[in-house]
Amino acid sequence: MSDEVYDVIIVGAGPAGLAAAVYTARDRLNTLLLERMMPGGQISTTDRIENYPGIIRIDGPGLVEQMQKQVEGFGAKIQTGCNVSRLEKQPDGNIAIFCGDQQYTARAVILAAGSNYKHLGIPGEEEFRAGGVSYCGTCDAPFFRDKHVVAIGGGNTALEEAMHLAKYASLVTVIHRRDEFRADKVLVEELLARVKEPDSHLEIKYDTVATAIQGEGKVQSVRLKNVKTEKEEDFACDGVFVFVGMVPNTDFLKGFVELTDKGFIRCDCAYLRTTVPGVFVAGDCRIGAAMQLATSIGDGVNAALMIEQYFRDPNWWNEPVSDMIQPAGW
Repeated sequence: MSDEVYDVIIVGAGPAGLAAAVYTARDRLNTLLLERMMPGGQISTTDRIENYPGIIRIDGPGLVEQMQKQVEGFGAKIQTGCNVSRLEKQPDGNIAIFCGDQQYTARAVILAAGSNYKHLGIPGEEEFRAGGVSYCGTCDAPFFRDKHVVAIGGGNTALEEAMHLAKYASLVTVIHRRDEFRADKVLVEELLARVKEPDSHLEIKYDTVATAIQGEGKVQSVRLKNVKTEKEEDFACDGVFVFVGMVPNTDFLKGFVELTDKGFIRCDCAYLRTTVPGVFVAGDCRIGAAMQLATSIGDGVNAALMIEQYFRDPNWWNEPVSDMIQPAGW
């Protein structure tokens, strides 16, 4: 247990957490980042980033390395191998953070624990993560220009991403395990209308699940099974996009802040305040997150600026979201 009280502790050193630390540390706030693995989060596994404004192309590890240097250059500390188990609000208003045998204390906390894509859990999925399997059409669609890809899922994200993929791919085959989609009606209608277009780049296979992803060095086919007839086929394709949901890394927060049924942290999306005074949230683990690098970084910056407002006036926490309430100097 450390007797030191940090101004800010950031749980998670992905893009949101690192961006927040740039601002808090640069403002001379004593800042500590707690990361269970290595800095970077999901972005560290990304081979190419081409949609971050101002950077034409960079790989994930390269971007993370630059952000980490920037954070540490301003004096923030990064503690890796720290699996946060719980948080507690102290009688003096500070927040205690527990990592195994260690306890850390801060005046304010930013929760930037991120999320993980739900996986299918089928053979070949992990093997081809860098060879044709993707979980983000917005991120990776341009890499499949004029290719045939499979999009798996039936919710809003799956349909939106499938239609986005169709702007690049020669053909997008949507695989859904039921005979109708669970997505919003307007999205279903739009997808079905596009499928019927004469030059459509979209098709649908209902009542179908993927049981394996196959290939040599890269994705070459996916094994499909019809859930009604149990008929199987090896379906040729160049890529597999999995859109079956996200899992926020928030199990350790149950009973501390308010979570949605799916585990996302509830907050006001203007100032990123959670239900616990002094505790902010940034990035993929919050309700309404766009799940993009740029928006996660924006969240981190916003949360850092809101901490300054909270330190100036703790009573601000209870003020409603309003255009009239702005940090000093804005």
